[in-house]
Amino acid sequence: MNKTPAPKITKDRSVPLVWIVPIIAALICTWLGYSELRDMGPEVSINFADGSGVEAGKTTLEYKGIAVGTVSSVALRKGLAGVTIKLRLRKEATELANAGSKFWIVHPEIGLSGVHGLETLVSGVRLNVSPGTGPTTKEFDGLDKTPAPDITDEGRTFILTADRLGSLTTGAPVFYRELKVGAVEASRLSGDSTQVQIRIHIDAPYADLVRANTRFWNAGGFNFKINLFGAQLKDTSLESLVTGGVAFATPDTGPLAAAADPDTVFSLASEADKEWLKWSPKIPIKAAESIVPRPNSSAIIPSIMK
Repeated sequence: MNKTPAPKITKDRSVPLVWIVPIIAALICTWLGYSELRDMGPEVSINFADGSGVEAGKTTLEYKGIAVGTVSSVALRKGLAGVTIKLRLRKEATELANAGSKFWIVHPEIGLSGVHGLETLVSGVRLNVSPGTGPTTKEFDGLDKTPAPDITDEGRTFILTADRLGSLTTGAPVFYRELKVGAVEASRLSGDSTQVQIRIHIDAPYADLVRANTRFWNAGGFNFKINLFGAQLKDTSLESLVTGGVAFATPDTGPLAAAADPDTVFSLASEADKEWLKWSPKIPIKAAESIVPRPNSSAIIPSIMK
């Protein structure tokens, strides 16, 4: 009688199917973690007087329109003197940690100088930065408001004096014949506090439009007058009506005055005299834009002169 051979028992050394998914997930998490560490830059601390709207893990730092860092924590400073925001920069944005960098919180602003940061009503506040050129550092004092734009144009700056600031704020435009040729840079009280001093910048191509006898006036906001002879609305452009601004004109009577030197002080009138609006002197400018006729057409198109 033949004996039945004893069965051979072997152990299956393959990985059970149930473990495949967890292993793949672990590998993916490991890769993501490695990628995050690889792209991670330094962490900096920024002190603000107020941190309204800033959230850890959500609020981002933007530079030139792209996210270059994320807020990692928000905490009160010692003595309740403000808040400290810790910000983790991306590796390619490491140079933003240089001394001299300016950080500020972008909130929605609606005012006579324009509308800014309106998109933050949906996306939440964000941080912006203007890079510095000093050595690397880890602690900064944030700005309370958006700084004045960096002026890269050579142009010229002038000082206007007025009894009160009115609707003018940093960034408000400066107009010549209702064309924007510059902007308000800053404002402050005079040393004896009797006047307001307003610094404006005129772009290089238009700097020679400002002469020694030029007249400046506040061109912003509504000015509606009613008298015995009827009603009158200030003659102003739509842009200045919405955003506020400064306008100027130069006399066309007699010899043309010399171009004003940088930092020349002018008085800012609350409104223009009717005579000023009629002035139209011939002053050569250095603008790169010109208007040339379109071939076989009476229409005009802008071109850039090289």
